[in-house]
Amino acid sequence: MNKYDYLIVGSGLFGASFAYRATKAGKKCFVIDKRPQLGGNVYCENVEGINVHKYGAHIFHTSNKRVWDFVNSIVEFNRYTNSPLANYKGQLYNLPFNMNTFYQMWGVVTPEQAQTKIDEQKVEAIAALNGREPANLEEQALTLVGKDIFRKLIKEYTEKQWGRDCKELPAFIIKRLPVRMVYDNNYFNDKYQGIPIGGYNKLIEGLLAGVERKTSVDFFAEYRNNWKKIADKLVYTGAIDEYFDYRLGKLDWRTVSFKTYVENVPNFQGNAVVNYTSHDQPYTRIIEHKHFEMFGQSVYDCPKTVISEEYSTEYKNGMEPYYPVNDDRNNSLAEEYRKLAAVEKDVLFGGRLAQYRYFDMAPIIEQVLNLRNI
Repeated sequence: MNKYDYLIVGSGLFGASFAYRATKAGKKCFVIDKRPQLGGNVYCENVEGINVHKYGAHIFHTSNKRVWDFVNSIVEFNRYTNSPLANYKGQLYNLPFNMNTFYQMWGVVTPEQAQTKIDEQKVEAIAALNGREPANLEEQALTLVGKDIFRKLIKEYTEKQWGRDCKELPAFIIKRLPVRMVYDNNYFNDKYQGIPIGGYNKLIEGLLAGVERKTSVDFFAEYRNNWKKIADKLVYTGAIDEYFDYRLGKLDWRTVSFKTYVENVPNFQGNAVVNYTSHDQPYTRIIEHKHFEMFGQSVYDCPKTVISEEYSTEYKNGMEPYYPVNDDRNNSLAEEYRKLAAVEKDVLFGGRLAQYRYFDMAPIIEQVLNLRNI
């Protein structure tokens, strides 16, 4: 008999949640991770008493009560509400697009006035199409919200994110834009939203309690060829093309990098997330981490703050892959890899990298909760 029921490659939310469920079912798991710490991209680093989201802002949100109750059974979540701001050449706008945004953009104060303004701006873009469907992201966005919002809040920000002109990006990326005719800056429509009290490391440690784990391990160097000697089954959460040794070709990714600074002030920008939507700044946004968990006076009781500038770049070997590139080539190639994965014996492919799909956190946990026969 093997020592383990499951070898789990990756300690992010999919791997950690799977290990939790399997352990509860009486199975023995061994979790490995190539990084020196656990948690995947939700890992937090404590700096100046502040939980810093080392791999980017992670805001948990869901309308699924089962998922919300599950994560709160591990660690209590706070009441953080995501209300980002957009900074365009020093002008501030609320996000998502709502009545506050429209007032800041045009001075309109009623939903009727705002809708009239948007409709006026859409007319020119719709007429230019002459009855055909939008061929690219720019045409699509202009037909949804018009030129002012596109120019100030979408165009340059999107180009920084994707490293491509909006005319070169497919229309489907922006098929729908949240336009809300209410004065509500809550970015998400979900019923539940928050951050684990004490940071995401508390959630990961709770999920992996009692589970054997090892960090700084290269699966491909140490276990790829012999994992069946120690475990009955494999749960793989790494990049799907790497698992198959890129036999069909390499998938493309976008990645992000961060420059993090300690600022000798208690409150740097007054908000957790501020997007910078013009090319004047090379970064896409600045995250001020304390605002995820500190509210009111507690912001000022902590005398320093930590900020991270976020930069979006093209993926190169050695970088961390973040976002799938959803163009025709990559979608087609990913589907071929998924077919290989579907017939791989005793291997479960889970998570963003292994499925080559972008997922928020809650759907990842929902996937694990819905698995049968663990």
